[in-house]
Amino acid sequence: MKNYVFTILMTLITTMKSEGKMIYDFHENSSFRNWAIVDDGVMGGLSAGNLRIGDDGNGLFYGYVSLDNYGGFTSVRFRKNISLKGFDNIVLRVLGDNKFYQLRIRSGYSDRHSYVKRFYAGDEWSDIEIPLSSMEPQFRGRSLRMKNFNGNSLVELGLLIGNKVEERFALKIDHIRLK
Repeated sequence: MKNYVFTILMTLITTMKSEGKMIYDFHENSSFRNWAIVDDGVMGGLSAGNLRIGDDGNGLFYGYVSLDNYGGFTSVRFRKNISLKGFDNIVLRVLGDNKFYQLRIRSGYSDRHSYVKRFYAGDEWSDIEIPLSSMEPQFRGRSLRMKNFNGNSLVELGLLIGNKVEERFALKIDHIRLK
């Protein structure tokens, strides 16, 4: 009996490790309590982003990026302390609109900088797998002379669009997980 239980536990652990750890799984009853929109309005810009559950039950980050008043970006941010121990990648399951977005993470609440990786979201469902070690430090869009991300946890994860063009955008998000 002990060997049977041990085998089942090891199978579960192996399965969980290969699938990863869920950060956020969007569905029709999702709560947005830990989510916030941050637009360029903090600098006087006029861009407007939104987050809601779409008709298909997935998350939908959508809106308009304006370049007026020195604007040019909108983002959605998820704040939660998440351990990264044992994981090397963040996986985004998304359906995009053939535009570039940024994945942004912060490792400490007092950090002013973020670690950033740009990705392309095509018009078919895909898993975007981003190695944590490839995420580069930035502050207000400028690269910093610091090492790439190498932390054991994160406190904020965000998606940003800011391609230096005025544009409407729509990014469907099924889930975000660690792998």
